[in-house]
Amino acid sequence: MSIEKIWNSWNDAVKFSGVFCIRGEDGVIFEKAQGFRNRSEELSNNIDTAFGIASGTKLFTGLAVCKLIDDGKLSLDAKLWGILPFDLGQIDKRVSVFHLLTHTSGIGDYVDEEAADSMERLAALYCHYPVYLWERLEYYLQMITPLSPKFEPGARFGYSNSGFIMLGLVVEAVSGKPYQEFVTNEIITPLGLRHTGFYRMDELPANTALGYIGDIESGLKRSNIFNLPVIGGSDGGLFTCAKDLDILWRAVFAGRVLSENILKDFLKAQVKRSDEKSYGLGVYRIDKNGNTAYYAVGGDFGVAFNTAYFPKQKTTASALGNTEVNPYPLLDAILSEFLA
Repeated sequence: MSIEKIWNSWNDAVKFSGVFCIRGEDGVIFEKAQGFRNRSEELSNNIDTAFGIASGTKLFTGLAVCKLIDDGKLSLDAKLWGILPFDLGQIDKRVSVFHLLTHTSGIGDYVDEEAADSMERLAALYCHYPVYLWERLEYYLQMITPLSPKFEPGARFGYSNSGFIMLGLVVEAVSGKPYQEFVTNEIITPLGLRHTGFYRMDELPANTALGYIGDIESGLKRSNIFNLPVIGGSDGGLFTCAKDLDILWRAVFAGRVLSENILKDFLKAQVKRSDEKSYGLGVYRIDKNGNTAYYAVGGDFGVAFNTAYFPKQKTTASALGNTEVNPYPLLDAILSEFLA
């Protein structure tokens, strides 16, 4: 099946607002940009528009932590309590960097995505902790450290936003720089990712998409500016575009971000999630029919995102949306196509 047929067979293709792009070694294979980055001004999304990627940010956080390990400043078995200069409350003292990177720490999650009503809980949390105050990672501690552990470290995979906030704090403690600055200086700028950054929600640069959610009472679309932290953290909130994601994936696999040894650990199936799917040190992995793909996903109020890399075909696939239309069926179809 061709990529165009995959797009045309997607039930929500007409409703999707955002960018869908497939790139190979020689450039664009297929790309689609539609909808508005600014609905009131009727400014259209284009192939270079930057979108929020929510938890897709965890891919960058995993790379940042692994860079510190690469530099000999950190180790996978280092304990969280021994790194951070804070009272970590209910967090188990056995929790290590490895547990955090692989979502096996079991620490209480301030936004528990394993709960059926996770989005409702998050909305309630924003009412208690106004989003304009979420500027520094230390702010999150009051929402995390009082929570009881969900399970013992290493017991199972349990997706954790709190765990990646802690990894951001680890980056800050070890590097001596704010998490966002470290990622910018060590990954974004060196790779020439020109439209990628931790942009403030109230200070978005040109050609950056506002996210839109449906208002329950009116049914109209409104901006997500009051539904996301004012600036992204280590568990989510970065903005990027399809071209920059292509550059990032190729740089990672070319050894321009991590050394060969730590790259193997980053990509390795560290914890199984099913017969085919696993998780590395900040990246999802799927093995099927003797082929392998790596991917990252994200979703939040007015944000829908996925990106994947196929080493055998040296091809990237990314879908970046700024409404509640979920592009995950596109990812599933692309995975099936390339891993057949």
